[in-house]
Amino acid sequence: MNTLFDRRRLPVLACATAVVLLSGCASFTPDGGFGAVADLTRERTGQPATWQRTPQDTDHAQARVAELLRQPLSADSSVELALLNNRGLQARFAELGVAEADRVRAGRLANPRLGFGRLHGGGETEIDRSVMFDIVGLLTLPVASRLEQQHFERAQLQAAIDAVTVADQARQAFYKAVASAQIAHYQAQVHEAADVASELAGRMQQAGNLSPVDRLREQAFAAEASARLARAHQQALAAREQLTRVLGLNGPQPAFQLPERLPELPTQAHTAHDVEQTALDHRLDVLMAKRSTEATARSLGLTKATRFINVLELGYANKRSTGEPRQNGYQVELELPLFDFGSTRAARAEALYMQSLHQAAEVAVNARSEAREAHAAYQSSYEVARRYRDEVIPLRQRISQENLLRYNGMLIGVFELLADAREQIASVNASIEALRDHWLADARLQSAIALPLSVPATSPTTALPPTESQP
Repeated sequence: MNTLFDRRRLPVLACATAVVLLSGCASFTPDGGFGAVADLTRERTGQPATWQRTPQDTDHAQARVAELLRQPLSADSSVELALLNNRGLQARFAELGVAEADRVRAGRLANPRLGFGRLHGGGETEIDRSVMFDIVGLLTLPVASRLEQQHFERAQLQAAIDAVTVADQARQAFYKAVASAQIAHYQAQVHEAADVASELAGRMQQAGNLSPVDRLREQAFAAEASARLARAHQQALAAREQLTRVLGLNGPQPAFQLPERLPELPTQAHTAHDVEQTALDHRLDVLMAKRSTEATARSLGLTKATRFINVLELGYANKRSTGEPRQNGYQVELELPLFDFGSTRAARAEALYMQSLHQAAEVAVNARSEAREAHAAYQSSYEVARRYRDEVIPLRQRISQENLLRYNGMLIGVFELLADAREQIASVNASIEALRDHWLADARLQSAIALPLSVPATSPTTALPPTESQP
C-alpha cells in the first residue's frame, strides 16, 4: 500500500524521526549494575563481591589475594578469597553484562530499514527508495523497556545468588579441610603410639612376660592405626583440594595455610527467631521467583495489547522513473491476522504466567522447609558437640588420669593403660567430627536464611584439649 504526500512534509517527518530516536536512547550504567549485586552479597555473607572487568580490577584483586594468603585462613577470609579469585564466578558475572546490553537495546528504537530498487528496460530506468521504521516497536517501547529492566534486575539477583553460593561452598570447604587435617594429625600421633606399643609387646614376649595373643592384639591395633592414618591423609588431601578449587588458586599462587584446629564451640547456640519468615524476606531465590512472576505478568499484558498487530511498519518512500518527475510519499506495511488472531500467543503467555506463579510458590515452600531443617540440624549439632566438649572428653580425661595413677601404683599394667587410651581415641575422633558438623550446620543455616550469624563469645575453660596433649 503506497500513499504519496507533499514534499513539504519531509522536514516534519525528519524532525519527528529525530525526536523519536533521541527519546528512545538508553545508556549503560557506570558499574554495569554490579553495585546492587555487591550490596546483596555483603548483606548475606558479610563480604562484598567484586566483578573484575578491567586489568586494573584484576591487579587489585590479585594484590588482595596475595595479602590474604600470607596469613592462616579463616572462614571469613576463605569467603573473601573465593569471591575475589573464583574464575567460574567471574564468568557467571559476565551474564550481567549481557542482561544490561539487552536492557539498553530494549530502550532504543530499532534501526530503520533502507530499501532500494532499480529497474531498467525499454530505454527507461525506474528507481525506488524507502526508509522503514518499526511503529509497533515505538508504541511498545516503554513496556519493552520495563520488561528488560525487570530481566536485568533478575540477572542482578542471579549474580548475587551465584556469589552467595560460592561463599557458602568456601565456608563449608574450609571447615572440612581444617577438620580433616586435624584428624590426620591426631591419627599420626595414634599411629606413632601404636608402633611403640607393638614394639614393646614384642620385647616383652621375648622376655616371657607377655602371651602371644596379647602381642598379636597390639600388632593388629598398630596395623589398623596405620590404615586409619592412610585414610585420614587421603581425606585431608581431598578436602584441601576441594577448598583449593573453590578459592580458585593455581600453581603460581602461594599455597594457603590452614589453622591447626577448628574454631571453638560457642558457649551458647545462636538464637534464631522466626527462621521461616527470615528466609522468605532475605533469600535471593525467593526474591528472584517474585521478580520472575512479575515480569511474566507484564509480558502477558504486552501480548494482549499487541495480539492483533503482528507487524506494523511506517516509512518514507520515493519513486523516480526516466523522464518523469520524482514521486514522494510514505509506505505502510501491515500483516493482516487472517489465519492467526493472536489467540495462540495470549494462551501461551497465560500458561507461562501460571507456570511462573506455581514455581514461585514452590520456591517459597522449599525455602521455609529448608530453613526449618537447617535450624533443627544446627540445634542438634550444637547439642552433640556440647556433650562431647562438656561431658565426654572431660570424663575420658579423668579416666585416663585415674588409670595413670593406678599404673604408677602398679595396680595395672602398661597394656591396660594402652587399652584405655584406645577408647579415648574413639572419643577424641568423634569430638572433632562433632565440632566439624556443628560448623557445617552453622554455614548451612546461614545459607538457608540468607543472613550471617553473629558468633557468641567462646568459653576458654571448656574447649577441646590441644592436639599435642591428646593420647
